[in-house]
Amino acid sequence: MVSNDVTSAAVVDALLLTAKGRVLAPLRIWRRADADFLLLTEPGLGEVVRSTLLRARFAAKCEIEAEEHTSTVVFGASDGIPTADYGEPAAEVLDADLDETVAPDELERLRIRAGRAAWGKEVDDRVLPAEAGLTERAVDFAKGCYPGQEPIARLHYRGHANRGLRVLSLADLPEPDTEIVYDGKKVGRITSAAASEGGAVALAYVRREVPDDAELSVGRPAETALH
Repeated sequence: MVSNDVTSAAVVDALLLTAKGRVLAPLRIWRRADADFLLLTEPGLGEVVRSTLLRARFAAKCEIEAEEHTSTVVFGASDGIPTADYGEPAAEVLDADLDETVAPDELERLRIRAGRAAWGKEVDDRVLPAEAGLTERAVDFAKGCYPGQEPIARLHYRGHANRGLRVLSLADLPEPDTEIVYDGKKVGRITSAAASEGGAVALAYVRREVPDDAELSVGRPAETALH
């Protein structure tokens, strides 16, 4: 049912997709035992995952139960569930009673700098995985059939996404959905942004034909951003 081979490692990223290859839920899957998999997803998506899997269950050969956990990101940790979402060695530690040492704003800045898409910002049920850079880490193209496999494979082998996620450095902090203009034409939109070193860093969907080193107008012509 998911886009990656859950037996390939103790922890894998995967996607639960619609038949048209749109994202229902991003997953981080932890194999706790031979026949015990914990599927971690975003708050509010647990029931979507559970109900989707229940509808596809064959002859009750597996049990699907909801669990609730808190997750704390610990940098430099060797224990926990590894995560590459922040561009530095880190792990998610479940249900730990730990004091916060990194503010949420700093976590968001690190995520944006690492170019990692987040649910509700860069990823929703309108986004193709290839657009958000998810196929590289959450799709196994040698895996057997799963919902959405055909459009995902067709785009990978026969075409390309018309837009992609890019990290931008900006002079000012923009609002989400601010338009991006290149050569007088709208070529994308801001999805996330955070203050950084006297300016801002942002994630944006940008048309594929725009050069990686292009100077872009963001918001109004006086504001510029460099890839």
